[in-house]
Amino acid sequence: MAPTSEEVIDTLKGTVDKLEQRVQELESRLAGKASGVVSGSNMRMILMGPPGAGKGTQAPAIKDKYSCCHLATGDMLRAQVAAKTELGRQAKKIMDQGGLVSDDIMINMIKSELDNNKECKNGFILDGFPRTVPQAEKLDEMLTSKSQPLKHAVELQINDDLLVARITGRLIHPASGRSYHKIFNPPKREMTDDVTGEPLIQRSDDNEDALKKRLVTYHKQTAPVSDYYRKTGIWTGIDASQEPGAVWKSLLGVFGQEKGSSGGLMGKLGLK
Repeated sequence: MAPTSEEVIDTLKGTVDKLEQRVQELESRLAGKASGVVSGSNMRMILMGPPGAGKGTQAPAIKDKYSCCHLATGDMLRAQVAAKTELGRQAKKIMDQGGLVSDDIMINMIKSELDNNKECKNGFILDGFPRTVPQAEKLDEMLTSKSQPLKHAVELQINDDLLVARITGRLIHPASGRSYHKIFNPPKREMTDDVTGEPLIQRSDDNEDALKKRLVTYHKQTAPVSDYYRKTGIWTGIDASQEPGAVWKSLLGVFGQEKGSSGGLMGKLGLK
């Protein structure tokens, strides 16, 4: 069946917006070469949001612009286990017994990355942690002891109903965490990562029933964490139902880096 006009327009919007974001990234690199890379020393942030909100799209862009590390705690945990570090062995023992890795182990893993990961010398993005208020409190305690307090807690907000279409078409590059969408943000080649040319996958839990269960858990856990960071004054909510490029501009505004559109491709094509 041929796509409808609306589907064609939606696909064009996603493609053009992806190009616009890439133009912004390239311009920031050129500006960095001319005047020094944008400092990531102030890029100490938590990126929050439900599954499919766009963390996998925005976090790599933030990492690239600010030359900081992206600590997706699930990936970090798996890496520690694979490397058979002391913390990894402790975590594996707990997971093999069907338990949850303790907050102290997770905090120590984050501390280890900040101490030893060269990418973290200019700052960090935490993705997937903290999930509870006690975790947030322990994280603050650790970061304060290192004189590296958080600057931003950004929450990508989107209506649950909109997430179904996003999630069921989501494609992931496992090694980097880059995410695509079959309709809204397709790769240049079908099921192939734009950067490495490696295969993309669709996660087994990226279906409507699994998503609804994950969202219930997310909202139950995250609402108190959002309130915690609101009280500290570093929380910002961003409308994640926008196109990725518009979300990116909103993020730059939070970081004090928005100086207007770098391309305006959407406007020029009359798609906004």
